[in-house]
Amino acid sequence: MLTKSISSTSHKSIHGKDITVRKKGDIMSEKIINRNYGSIPHLSTSKLTQRADKKIEVGQETILTKKGRDWRDLVILTEKIDGSNVGVVRKDGVLKSITRAGYESITSPYQQHHLFSKWVGENISLFSWLPEGWRVCGEWCIMAHGTIYDITNESPFVAFDIFGSNNKRLVFLEFHSRCVINNIPMVPLLHIGQPVSVKNAVKLMGAGHYGNPKSPEGAVYRCERNGVVDFLAKWVRADKEDGKYLDGELWNTGADKFKEILA
Repeated sequence: MLTKSISSTSHKSIHGKDITVRKKGDIMSEKIINRNYGSIPHLSTSKLTQRADKKIEVGQETILTKKGRDWRDLVILTEKIDGSNVGVVRKDGVLKSITRAGYESITSPYQQHHLFSKWVGENISLFSWLPEGWRVCGEWCIMAHGTIYDITNESPFVAFDIFGSNNKRLVFLEFHSRCVINNIPMVPLLHIGQPVSVKNAVKLMGAGHYGNPKSPEGAVYRCERNGVVDFLAKWVRADKEDGKYLDGELWNTGADKFKEILA
């Protein structure tokens, strides 16, 4: 169940620094980091699913989908997976599982995040290499949000980014190699190279490469240039309903296996 167990959010001062804290029963929890992950802007033809959603500039969309500035532009396309944004960070020498907002997942009001905390504990070796301040960001797909998946033969967690201690993304090839070396499951890679149109991106997505969805949610574009990540954008299919299944507390197919293991 998604029973809320946290009763309040407040602010306090520690050594003169204001921090946000949450109360869970008698436990006070503060943010581990300011935020695990931000919001990626949309392409012009992508469905906006939240009031705060923004679109990228026309010139940026051209770089991703039509023509790069020159040979230095590298476009990477991955399948967009519809789960709960979570992460694993090394803070003060300790590995912590966190929610999108930056709180430790065990203090979340939702059971799915408690299960993520347990999953990380059971799979801690995947992240033991993380240097201080680094984090792995990904999707936790044990519950259906706007897309139903069959995770029977999938990892319930798939990574899509790694950030260094400077809060900067690693370039894709470094992200990919670190995940491969450490056996961290990743979102499906659809394309790497020249710009790719949305029409061709949809063809590359096909029926979806993760969890056998009725329809894949969409795709994430990434532009890298001169050895750094320049900007990102996403494309979401027009009929996608954000959070469609959350009110019904629907667990993805195959989730019972993980719930039993992590109980």
